[in-house]
Amino acid sequence: MTLSLYQAAVPVFIRALGNLVHVLKKGEEHAKAKSVTDEVLLQTRLIPDMLPLVRQVQIACDMATRGTARLAGVEPMPFEDNETTLEQVYSRIDRALEYINTFKPEQIDGNEARTIVLKTRTGEMTFDGQTYLLHFLIPNLFFHCTTAYNILREAGTEIGKMDFIGS
Repeated sequence: MTLSLYQAAVPVFIRALGNLVHVLKKGEEHAKAKSVTDEVLLQTRLIPDMLPLVRQVQIACDMATRGTARLAGVEPMPFEDNETTLEQVYSRIDRALEYINTFKPEQIDGNEARTIVLKTRTGEMTFDGQTYLLHFLIPNLFFHCTTAYNILREAGTEIGKMDFIGS
């Protein structure tokens, strides 16, 4: 059985973002029980030089949405980074999921060799579609989802591995 580029991407992104919502909801419950505001929770960091929870979520959404668009060869839909409440964070994830779900397998499958060029702070990175997905996109998505999980765990939220990976 062959695994298509679409199957290796879109369902993985949808599950990762859905599980991110799950751990965020548990984090929200814990924060409310401890009288911690959304603003404080969203600005929580593991260490001073790491990005806060809100940026981890924003980047996870960007990885999934921009990545899906790039794999399909279309210009990614922009998302503003202006969330200050958990309600807004959930809305961003919902919008990201809605956007990802607009892509069809035929837009992505067959693009394993498509050239994808990313402009970063340190210069350009060039990938073929398969390498972009497997060696850049998926690791980055899970790095930011994992970091969000770890921030919530460090803040005292009672979550475990099954909350992160889902069922």
